[in-house]
Amino acid sequence: MEYEIKLDVFEGPLDLLLHLIRKNEVDIFDIPIASITDQYLEYLEIMKAMNMDVAGDFLVMASTLVHIKSRMLLPDNSEGDDQEDPRMEITRPLLEYMAFKGVSEELNKRPLLEREIFARGFQAEAEDIALPAEAPLSVSIFQLMDAFKRLIERSLPSEALTFRSEDWSIAERMEYIMERLREKTALFFEDLFGENKTIAECIATFLALLELVNRGLLIVFQPGPENRIQLMAVPEGSRA
Repeated sequence: MEYEIKLDVFEGPLDLLLHLIRKNEVDIFDIPIASITDQYLEYLEIMKAMNMDVAGDFLVMASTLVHIKSRMLLPDNSEGDDQEDPRMEITRPLLEYMAFKGVSEELNKRPLLEREIFARGFQAEAEDIALPAEAPLSVSIFQLMDAFKRLIERSLPSEALTFRSEDWSIAERMEYIMERLREKTALFFEDLFGENKTIAECIATFLALLELVNRGLLIVFQPGPENRIQLMAVPEGSRA
């Protein structure tokens, strides 16, 4: 069976923009539009290279960013200060979305804890898992993509990021991940991508990870902002 990972199930284009703004540590009222646009388009290319289904909203935002970038490059012939900064076309919806997302995340905190992210009787292995003092931080798909991209560039720098579904079975990689988690309570993200792995196998494993998260079988988290990304299976009694 061939799986198609739909990106909009996880996050939308505004999530990607917010991720880039935070990653680049820039002021939302003074977005370096040329740089952010180029990075946004790079993410879309990576998604397409991995056969991820990029929803139309992502492409609309790409067109909007390119349009704003072109407007910013044109000489300003207007007189006075009445003309609005073209970047407000994305700044306004970003601010509204941030306000909405802040409320939404607050409402979701209690259900997240009630799902018992850490199973009863869980014992952390000394070098593996650091139990968080508070609820663990959720990890976005774009943080996962950043981690995956760094891993690939470090391990397989000479290979192109391309993937054919016939190379590896995503269903088999899903079973591989779950089997690893039956052997060990939790894993570091990079533990799934050991040595002697081809680029196709790594991508299939990454897509399998996303599918397991989408199905509510897997949780990806960080104990704290400076900690490595970890994953663990959702206890059967807590699955949706």
